[in-house]
Amino acid sequence: MSNAPAAEELQTEEEIDLTEANEVIDKYLTLPGNLMPVLQGIQEAYGYVPKPAIALVAERLNAYPAQIYGVLTFYAQFHLKPRGRFIIRVCVGTACHVQGAERITETFFDRLKIGHAETTADLRYTFEKVACLGACGMAPLAMVNDDTFGKMTVQKVDEIINTYNARPMK
Repeated sequence: MSNAPAAEELQTEEEIDLTEANEVIDKYLTLPGNLMPVLQGIQEAYGYVPKPAIALVAERLNAYPAQIYGVLTFYAQFHLKPRGRFIIRVCVGTACHVQGAERITETFFDRLKIGHAETTADLRYTFEKVACLGACGMAPLAMVNDDTFGKMTVQKVDEIINTYNARPMK
């Protein structure tokens, strides 16, 4: 399963406008320990941290790109690829697992044609299996962005997808 967006749907890395990245760097340039807020701000602006922004941060903060990649790959909050507008998370913790989370996960995979930590080519959905969403009494549980769906069934998977397919992309 591929999570690479279609070429025509995304700007190439070279075409990305780094104006917002420069503005974020300017905002935190004199702050001690500024790397984390700079990377968080860039991710907020772009939805992920584009490769050209990493080179820019390295240059402007006088750091090695490898140091920046180290931070980006250590913390799960950072993403190096574009993500979907709708982030689907399915809990696979113990309570959800025994209530059928695997079947729910497989149904999402089948319907969306993506797997764990993958994004649809149209950038509508990103799917993630997570260890716990903290609502064991509602198992099995799924979330789409901040919307929670408890007592999940295969039929609810289809309802969720139909609901979010009807929503505009921006």
